[in-house]
Amino acid sequence: MFRIGAVILAGGQARRMGGGDKTLLTLGDQPMLAAVIKVLDVPAVAISANGDPARFARFGLPVLPDGMFAGEGPLAGVLAGLNWAASVGMTALLTVPGDTPFLPEGLAKRLVPAPRCAASGGRRHHLVSLWPVACRKHLSQILSVPGRRDVASFAALIGMRYIDFPVRSPDPFANVNTPDDLAQARSILGGLYNTPPGID
Repeated sequence: MFRIGAVILAGGQARRMGGGDKTLLTLGDQPMLAAVIKVLDVPAVAISANGDPARFARFGLPVLPDGMFAGEGPLAGVLAGLNWAASVGMTALLTVPGDTPFLPEGLAKRLVPAPRCAASGGRRHHLVSLWPVACRKHLSQILSVPGRRDVASFAALIGMRYIDFPVRSPDPFANVNTPDDLAQARSILGGLYNTPPGID
């Protein structure tokens, strides 16, 4: 039986957005991060981010820094999440980027059993994955020595499997990386809110 926790990866530097925490930018009347939290169907959720954790205090969730692996990219956030998940008795960890506001509901259940990753339209979304907590020692060893740091390579090492999600609009795995992406996401969200009942 899988006991699943989730970590939202919110540690990117948002260079294409002009810096700052893009997960705290608003979509409608709420931060983008709130939209991500809302769809997570697991009992325990944390945020992976460096810097002052107080900026996320409104969400009431643990904030996990990268610690000794700060600067090593998203795998450092995955490891921080795996270590946290182990500490709260979870056996699997769902990771999702904090800039994907249209994630599908029921994501964790769709990805069981771990290791399993979402794919759509011929693309693999390696940061939308269910990781076995047991892989954390292997990941720590990899980050402790010079070498590749890309998520896809580590996924291959642990035998990641892939499940295809249907392509739809809005793209459930679209990232908000630029001001244009943000404007488009806000436009999509406004359209969803303004759709008459019974039409989708």
